[in-house]
Amino acid sequence: MCNGVAVHSKQDLLRLIESERTAQLEFLQSLIRTPSPNPPGDTRDAIRLVQKYLHDHGVDSRIIAPLSEAPNLVSVISQSSSPSTRRRLVLNGHIDCFPVADADQWRRDPYSGDIEDGFIHGRGVVDMKAGTAASIIAFTYLHRFQSQLAGQCALEVVSDEETGGKYGTRYLLEEDEGKEMWRGDCVLNAEPGGLGSIRFAEKGTLRMTFVVETLGGHGAYLHRDEGAIRIATRLIERLIGLETLRGEGVDPDLEQYVERADVRAVANNIMGEGAGASMLKPTVNIGTISGGVKFNMIPSSCTFEVDIRLPLGLKAETILSAIDDLLSDIPEASYTVQAAASNPAASSPIEHELVALIQRNAEMVGGITPLPIVSLGATDCKHFRYRGVPAYTYGSSPETMAERDERVSVREFLQTIRVHTLAAWEYLGGPA
Repeated sequence: MCNGVAVHSKQDLLRLIESERTAQLEFLQSLIRTPSPNPPGDTRDAIRLVQKYLHDHGVDSRIIAPLSEAPNLVSVISQSSSPSTRRRLVLNGHIDCFPVADADQWRRDPYSGDIEDGFIHGRGVVDMKAGTAASIIAFTYLHRFQSQLAGQCALEVVSDEETGGKYGTRYLLEEDEGKEMWRGDCVLNAEPGGLGSIRFAEKGTLRMTFVVETLGGHGAYLHRDEGAIRIATRLIERLIGLETLRGEGVDPDLEQYVERADVRAVANNIMGEGAGASMLKPTVNIGTISGGVKFNMIPSSCTFEVDIRLPLGLKAETILSAIDDLLSDIPEASYTVQAAASNPAASSPIEHELVALIQRNAEMVGGITPLPIVSLGATDCKHFRYRGVPAYTYGSSPETMAERDERVSVREFLQTIRVHTLAAWEYLGGPA
């Protein structure tokens, strides 16, 4: 019993969670109403809000801030058990979000936190304040009834995810003196993935900047120089052709699983038609392009940035070798790799206890058994997977992520809280 509430089983815990939905929504609203766009990346107000929420629920926390304006908040529940049987679960989520550049084109204040027609609105609610709030709320329940659990649970509310994690999750895992604690044995994350899926893997990224330089000249003298932009467009067409490449060395059973019709259907339903086929192929996005000075001048330079997403088994070295071949007859072009924003693909085992626990509790709470799929976008889970720590995401729909009028279904937010809390409860030995 805690604060007059007895929890003898998972059903008792579920009834308690459901009875406190109003407070859960109010906390998410407060997070949305505390802007934390990145860039510029100042998350101090949002972290202070989280720290106060935890304190009000009797939870001690501390700040780890290698970058003062982008602090990370951590807290740990640790119950005694023998080292050989102790489990270490990590609940990880980020507090920074995309910026707003077009507030005048939103139907409501981008940081309103309004609830209307079953949705809660505001920048960052999809990616990923709803998910991070769910992790924080789940942690307070685990803390509240920690006497019935075994092992250790760490909460990590991090900054800097939107710009690579150097001062966030990566710092905790690589630089902080408590890095072994922050790695844990298994990770549960609530990035937006759709309640019909569990993300067990994600594609890698290869970010590049291309520069084309020519002599330039008068716009009527194309017989002397075709110009940097025309050369760049030919190069771009060649780069798009890289989408035919495929990875090597992928486990045949894993490849067969990802190609299953039902798995692809889940991906298509959540992320749009074609997402299923994209899980095992690279994609090439031309994100920015600039060049030229005046319409009647042959441009002497053109710069464009490329975001290549790498499927499992396809290494950046393979792509770069193919690009070198593409440039062999284009001496005017060169490239650089944005190394800090480039990461390999990563995966965790599909057959893992936490996956089964998420599935069982999602079925019980919402009537849908989520299927493991590959995430097309990047998350902080990759930093754990690179270190051999299984990491999984289960969260609300990614629809409207980074768009105007960003919003999350209230039902999906509340279900994320329930599933995360109950799955973590069982994983840590809570009475079923």
